[in-house]
Amino acid sequence: MKHLVVALYLCAAPAWAQDPSTPDEVEEGFSLMEEGAKLLLKGLMSEMEPTLDEMGKALSDLEPSLKDLQPRLLELLALVDDLTNYQAPERLENGDILIRRKPDAPAPPPFPNTPEDTAPQVDL
Repeated sequence: MKHLVVALYLCAAPAWAQDPSTPDEVEEGFSLMEEGAKLLLKGLMSEMEPTLDEMGKALSDLEPSLKDLQPRLLELLALVDDLTNYQAPERLENGDILIRRKPDAPAPPPFPNTPEDTAPQVDL
């Protein structure tokens, strides 16, 4: 039995001796990976920069309109509460779009008090 253990040890010893990963090689590998990641991110940023600039200009142009729309959007958010309480929109043949509340959703919040002059008017 001892001979078998010694034989296995002698067979495995050269494999242990050939381990190439010294601390310097490991650090060099990590620095190469870090350099590669930096180059990848720089490339992505250089490709995305024109698109991000255009998007910034478009948002600057839209800013006055968005400020006018902000009060109405806040009213809508107060009425809707949580979007996860609603099913996916459904488009009818006549072009109407229905967004149904899920049957198991909690009760919707009460309507906010709005003055009569700002309440939506419906012609029948």
